[in-house]
Amino acid sequence: MRILILGGDGYLGWPQAMYLSAQGHEVMVYDSLMRRHFDLENGFDSLVPITTPQERVAAWKEVTGKEVHLRIGDTRDWTLLSKAFQEFQPEALVHLGEQRTAPYSMMDREHALFTMDNNVLGTMNVLYALKDYAPDCHHVKLGTMGEYGTPNIDIEEGFIEINHNGRKDTLPFPKQPGSFYHLSKVHDSHNIMFACRIWGLRSTDLNQGVVYGIETEETKLDPRLATRFDYDQIYGTALNRFCAQAAVGYPITVHGKGGQTRGFINIRDTVRCIELAILNPPEEGGYQVFNQLTEQFSVLQLAELVQSTAPELGIEVALEHIENPRVELEEHYFNPVHTGLLKLGLQPHFLQGAVLIGMMQAAVANKDRVDKKLIAPTVSWRKTDNAI
Repeated sequence: MRILILGGDGYLGWPQAMYLSAQGHEVMVYDSLMRRHFDLENGFDSLVPITTPQERVAAWKEVTGKEVHLRIGDTRDWTLLSKAFQEFQPEALVHLGEQRTAPYSMMDREHALFTMDNNVLGTMNVLYALKDYAPDCHHVKLGTMGEYGTPNIDIEEGFIEINHNGRKDTLPFPKQPGSFYHLSKVHDSHNIMFACRIWGLRSTDLNQGVVYGIETEETKLDPRLATRFDYDQIYGTALNRFCAQAAVGYPITVHGKGGQTRGFINIRDTVRCIELAILNPPEEGGYQVFNQLTEQFSVLQLAELVQSTAPELGIEVALEHIENPRVELEEHYFNPVHTGLLKLGLQPHFLQGAVLIGMMQAAVANKDRVDKKLIAPTVSWRKTDNAI
């Protein structure tokens, strides 16, 4: 198939591009390089060194003989986006091209507006490009489990059956997002579902948990093919941050009580889930949702897991509780249904000893690249203007 990957230079996008190329698909990467610009502007960097997009695609061709097409462009640039659709004529579209973190969206007015502009309006452009130039293309959109929040009931996969005053209907599961970033994803979901209904598009929404890991079968082929390892307060996940903290002897900092529980998924399972979604499109006009996670942990469980694993690498690290910068329940019920992708054939990898040790070894090997000033949270949900 011809598969267009929006955001194909990102943490997930680049491994996804290589994975699909390795399966024999013709792949085009379309990326604005917004993530790289943020690093340059703010002095951030991936803990594991990464090469430029041009070096990546050249290395992939050198190592495998397969070509990944590269196009630099913004989803909000209608001229460039529509040209990519017209020239490449994608049969499947993987939409990862969005600002991807909650802390970024909560920094201040400017970053909140950028998140809405980039994510919501960019996706609107994508929907119109699908309608005008590739109406039969299957749109696979990366959403987030954060759309749901933490309701005190089981979280269904996208929809819930409601019985009310003697009548019954199946409706979208209620959304309780926890940041402007998560809100942008909710807006996307509503816009996509509407476009499918009125234009006959077909789309799969993947509400993904937190992704961990940096290694896939493809990234292992050559150091030039590595993907990002973000550990900072804006883009780094809690697990990445804990691994980096352990590597440099910086106390593992748990936000609040640490009872905040989320779904997690290994990066190898993410690339497989997206492939499964591509290969199983809904009918014309159909909109389907899968919850993309394989296990769940609280923040405290992750911290204790890293702390207990560290001695295997000759490291002793302390654990500290700090004030939670977010506005969220720190202890709550969390039980999401996630059977759809398993039924399609997903065979999960779990956060076991070897996987976690591999992440920690990568952090130790690159510990000289850790900037401790980037770890402590400075973005507060309660402030209107934050500095990084």
